[in-house]
Amino acid sequence: MDDFIAARSQMALSLGFHIIFSCIGMVMPFFMAVAHYYWLKTNDHVYLNITKAWSKGVAIFFATGAVSGTVLSFELGLLWPTFMKHAGPIFGMPFSLEGTAFFIEAIALGFFLYGWNRFNRWFHWVTGVVVGVSGLLSGILVVAANGWMNSPSGFDYINGQYLNIDPIKAMFNDAWFSQALHMCLAAFAATGFAVAGIHALMILKGRNVAFHSYAFKIAAVFGGIAAILQPLSGDISAKDIAGRQPAKLAAMEAHYHTSKSAPLIIGGIPDDEAKEVKYAVKIPGMLSFLATGDLNGEVKGLDSIPAEDRPPVAITHFAFQIMVGCGMLMLTIALFYFFAIWKKKEWLRKRWLLSLFVLATPLGFIAVEAGWTVTEVGRQPWIIQGIMRTADAVTPMPGIVYSFYMFTGVYISLSLVVIFLLYRQIRMVDKLYDVPPYSPQTKD
Repeated sequence: MDDFIAARSQMALSLGFHIIFSCIGMVMPFFMAVAHYYWLKTNDHVYLNITKAWSKGVAIFFATGAVSGTVLSFELGLLWPTFMKHAGPIFGMPFSLEGTAFFIEAIALGFFLYGWNRFNRWFHWVTGVVVGVSGLLSGILVVAANGWMNSPSGFDYINGQYLNIDPIKAMFNDAWFSQALHMCLAAFAATGFAVAGIHALMILKGRNVAFHSYAFKIAAVFGGIAAILQPLSGDISAKDIAGRQPAKLAAMEAHYHTSKSAPLIIGGIPDDEAKEVKYAVKIPGMLSFLATGDLNGEVKGLDSIPAEDRPPVAITHFAFQIMVGCGMLMLTIALFYFFAIWKKKEWLRKRWLLSLFVLATPLGFIAVEAGWTVTEVGRQPWIIQGIMRTADAVTPMPGIVYSFYMFTGVYISLSLVVIFLLYRQIRMVDKLYDVPPYSPQTKD
């Protein structure tokens, strides 16, 4: 492994690790706030216990996400100094605003965790909402920075120099909205299904059924709504990518030849030498419709892209297929669940429906990892689309491979610690009912 591959691998590992905690940090506070709201409105102590249990999980993920996010900030400068030298002044605004949102989130989380029986009960609830809103804003701002890498704007690139810099235009680039929408829905779907799956498992095991049933419903509703809306944001993203990054779309679909009425490819194995996809299911005209809104629209293929500018097809294609496949499975389960609420309430007590949620526990995060693989690998060989190549941005410092091995060990160790803490937290839920409920607040 050379230093260039090691640098990319280390960045991929760091991003892949951090994105899990980012998604949970963006979403779990909203689950917590909903449970807290029901406690305040109904005085049902089950909702209070759910709020307390989830708040401890939020604290664990916030701490881990803060550490991994800080590491990423340093890695951008250490591994990609040329990139940061030129890009930092342009897209630094969303990063600085993200830092502000992070500080607000940290302060609000401190208020929430230590504010029980100390604050006005509705002010205490608001601090929990602020944790969620600021976490969501942090995610959107980071995605805006990544969107700029896919759709650079807010400057003029003249004779190798970056002139006439406009940070506002850079932040609100053409890609930020579609990417932010897709990422936020993905975070809600992934976290919702993961949390619902864990509580469904506890229900099937007969542990604290009332507690886990209430918690399951909150998470399943959030995750189900996001899973149903996600294909709509995917359609927006597909049309956006078709116009801005045709090479990425071609790699996603392993679309080798520019053509009209291009088919949508499901599955298959790309063959770069033969310029075809073997064993795939093809839906005529559907790719053209998704990309252009016209069944007969022209979709650019990889043959229209210079060979040196083409992204790796196999990785991008397989990651895209995994993302879509996981998304469709979650969509199907969500439709079953909402149909059960609407027409077949007896299904809500069936083991098969709960078992589906248990099986779907990891699907959302698999889709998130696959989606980020599509976003980053599909942009290669560019670190700034059409402006700077990734190979030109990497640090000249030797020995990056050893840094990669070290960080791999650190992240594996940190993952094991987090898994242990979450396992212990889930086990402690059984003891939660043995603790006398918190005294209801009297202040308005």
